Amino acid sequence: MSKSIEVNDLNVYYGDFLAVEGVSIDIQPRSVTAFIGPSGCGKSTFLRTLNRMHEVIPGARVAGEVLLNGKNLYDPGVDPVLVRRQVGMVFQRPNPFPTMSIRDNVLAGVKLNNSRMSKSDQDDLVERSLRGANLWNEVKDRLEKPGSGLSGGQQQRLCIARAIAVSPEVILMDEPCSALDPISTFAIEELIAELKNDYTVVIVTHNMQQASRVSDKTAFFNIAGTGKPGKLIEFDETPKIFTTPSVQATEDYVSGRFG
Repeated sequence: MSKSIEVNDLNVYYGDFLAVEGVSIDIQPRSVTAFIGPSGCGKSTFLRTLNRMHEVIPGARVAGEVLLNGKNLYDPGVDPVLVRRQVGMVFQRPNPFPTMSIRDNVLAGVKLNNSRMSKSDQDDLVERSLRGANLWNEVKDRLEKPGSGLSGGQQQRLCIARAIAVSPEVILMDEPCSALDPISTFAIEELIAELKNDYTVVIVTHNMQQASRVSDKTAFFNIAGTGKPGKLIEFDETPKIFTTPSVQATEDYVSGRFG
């Protein structure tokens, strides 16, 4: 069951530095939400607060609420490891575990969570996850070979398979195509369109065409200047953001008049 995310007045800090200020946003279940905006405006920082990855950086903290189906992920007593199981993450550069086989890469998160599974259950999960990442047909005959032997685009889909193997409700993607060639990028975009049938997907992208192709809603973040916090400027249906945004700064950015 895919979950909605409701963020209320979130402030994100690195030590004393306010990196992202006052974000409130409702992310719909089973949809793709894209975060766009110039470099350094807090998109990726904000994305990482949605599964508590932000706080692995020393001195990093948040104030405000991130509700996953009504439960605040930042309540005392909430286990961040559990949060990251519910809210999976795919990073900018494909990061399969290089010494592990393709099969073990898919199972890595599941084994981390101490699930005792029979070999046949593991085999089923590996196949289901790789099919879910549109990778099964390409790798089914070499599951015991290292994941690092795959192409960049295949490695990224392997990371997506690893993310979905633990049955998350939300999948976060931080510029998942920026290190990939156009053909691999197209494969990932097609996959994102399929993933939203089962998951809530949130993607950070610098590629405006990508945001307009893959997302249902788009959030534009901006920054007033160096040393200032990033802010959410506008959030709406993607076609509206790209054709008739309400805020001049959004229009300047999406039309390329920015900077």
